[in-house]
Amino acid sequence: MKLGVFMSDFRTGSDIIDRLNAEKLGIIFVGNGIYHATVKENGKTSNVLDKSATFYALTEDLESRGFSSANLDSRVKPVTYSDVVDLIFNDYEKIIWI
Repeated sequence: MKLGVFMSDFRTGSDIIDRLNAEKLGIIFVGNGIYHATVKENGKTSNVLDKSATFYALTEDLESRGFSSANLDSRVKPVTYSDVVDLIFNDYEKIIWI
């Protein structure tokens, strides 16, 4: 199964990601979830970025929190709302929100 995951929280949800089993996993950071893609705590990036997945961050949510695409971890691709719609309809069979 090709599974897309909207991740909207910074402090919770990584344990759920650990339990997901998908042929193709895409994690789309939205809302406060974009902090996984931009913030380093004690010099370390988010452990979510160590998962075997394709990562995306919604640019509108980045900008509303004072970040830009230049602040993203190199493993994360910036996407617009339109790109997210394309991902939902073309790349992933199931979508969940955590």
